[in-house]
Amino acid sequence: MAKRRWSDLSAGTRRLIIVGGTFEGILKLAALVDLWRRPADQVRGPKSAWAVAVGLANSVGAVPLCYLLFGRRKTG
Repeated sequence: MAKRRWSDLSAGTRRLIIVGGTFEGILKLAALVDLWRRPADQVRGPKSAWAVAVGLANSVGAVPLCYLLFGRRKTG
């Protein structure tokens, strides 16, 4: 099967890839900044494991969302 090149994709598909990549990048950045600033006792699990998972997993935003929704302890 021949590989498809960027120029072979339709404009809509290219736009979707760019929007998806931007969305994932923003989520990763937000999760990593929050993880950096949050004390370890307010994180469920090791901060280093979360940082590796958020930073390296290509997950279409699933791992950063999981951290932001479930990996943080409630404060207050």
